Amino acid sequence: MASEAGWSCDANDAVHVTIIQPGEKKPKTLSTFHPQFTYPIFGDDEQIFGYRGLIIRLRFAAHDLRPHVHISYDEKFKSVGDTAAVDLLDTLKPFVQEEAFADLQDYEKAVQNDPDAKDFKPPGEFVISYEVEDRKYEVWAGSLADPEVRKILDRMQVLVSLFIEAGTPLETDDPEWTLDRWRVYFVYEKVTPPTATASSYSIVGYATTYRYWYYQRDQSQTPAVKNEVFPLPEVNIAKLPARLRIAQFLILPPHHRAGHGTHLYTTIHAACIADPTILELTIEDPNEQFDALRDTADYCLLRPEFLRHNVNLNPDPLGAYSQKKRPRNVPTSALIPTKLLHDIRRSFKIEPTQFAHVLEMYLLGQIPQSHRLAGGTNLARLLIKKYKAENEDDRRYYWWRMLTKQRLYKKNKELLNELELLDRVEKLDATVQNVEEGYEITLDALEGRLPEGEDEEEEANKQVSKAPTGSRDRRVKRKLTVMDDDDDEEEDGTQLAKRPKV
Repeated sequence: MASEAGWSCDANDAVHVTIIQPGEKKPKTLSTFHPQFTYPIFGDDEQIFGYRGLIIRLRFAAHDLRPHVHISYDEKFKSVGDTAAVDLLDTLKPFVQEEAFADLQDYEKAVQNDPDAKDFKPPGEFVISYEVEDRKYEVWAGSLADPEVRKILDRMQVLVSLFIEAGTPLETDDPEWTLDRWRVYFVYEKVTPPTATASSYSIVGYATTYRYWYYQRDQSQTPAVKNEVFPLPEVNIAKLPARLRIAQFLILPPHHRAGHGTHLYTTIHAACIADPTILELTIEDPNEQFDALRDTADYCLLRPEFLRHNVNLNPDPLGAYSQKKRPRNVPTSALIPTKLLHDIRRSFKIEPTQFAHVLEMYLLGQIPQSHRLAGGTNLARLLIKKYKAENEDDRRYYWWRMLTKQRLYKKNKELLNELELLDRVEKLDATVQNVEEGYEITLDALEGRLPEGEDEEEEANKQVSKAPTGSRDRRVKRKLTVMDDDDDEEEDGTQLAKRPKV
């Protein structure tokens, strides 16, 4: 009986993703890279049984993502009873378009002699162009109801399973009115065509957004039952008030660390601000890399506005009262201009929790580092002096900690109140320190690059909005902290640890 030893290989190593374009005689490779994950296709162990020297080459034409799968190996395991090599074609078919299984020579001929390649333009509408190190890039966007947009998205959706953890490809056979709520943003590099008939576009990445209705009840009217004529008039979804949700977000590995993720995110955000029907931009379950990208981009967007309005923490929100009686609650409205900040948040269409993160990071940055934990401030002494500290920057830092704890407590109050007081105190202090360390990392990364706000973030591969939550989702999520009203004055509270930024 044949031994099974040595017949398994790492699926991530076996799969090669390749971007190609026409060459002089045959297609040439622009880039080749391995997937980040293969568990959606080959199982949690990410192992493929039954082959030696296995290579699964998944190729895409650079301009229109025409796909092809080519499998090669040195040796295949001979079946013994119920033990057999993995059927690779059957395993791949649910994830890859049927056209990808064409004959290799036919595929290469189609890429080499594509009659439409020379005049190819990305589907949808041109949005913006930008340059990175003398290389030109363009962003195009179109509705998923557009067949050309849908065709390219369908071809590249296998990349969701390979690069977006817990990601799920979109269903593109929905009714047109549903598809029209989706908008796909493509990022392309403008390249010199390698041949006279080749395209000048090469894929860099893409993102999908989805608009969903934002219910806003008119508070001036008393709710009442109305006898409307049925059927109701046809509703144009594009004209209804909505939130915009970023779902999938992917920059291909060869283009990482060049700022494309930031360009794509800010382009989507700018379109959101320009659309009067969009009231808020949201993200569906971002991973920590996307959190870092988003925080950096939003900080660079909001910082000039905060500076213009002289937003800062009031070191003496209690006035003379602070010397007479210990305050029971955090005097939020006296610490920060809440009405002004509310108006800024709404004008930039940033959802409340994200706005709070950026505001906290900005306020922390307004305190000299020597008076922050990162600068070695004496925290034990500050917790004794509290709001009565002699130095106003020490008082600002004290109130910054209190303000941060208050927000986190309100968000997680029920969970935190289940803990014993001492546990809340201990975990809150640990969480606030973790939150602060995360902000410090981002502030350090931005130092010297403001106010322009260009950053070399690691590109973020964003989780798709329809992705299920499962045991495989191992990402460290940004979790928040909280504090009990009775404990405000003692800086007591609780933590659901926030991840440090990267």
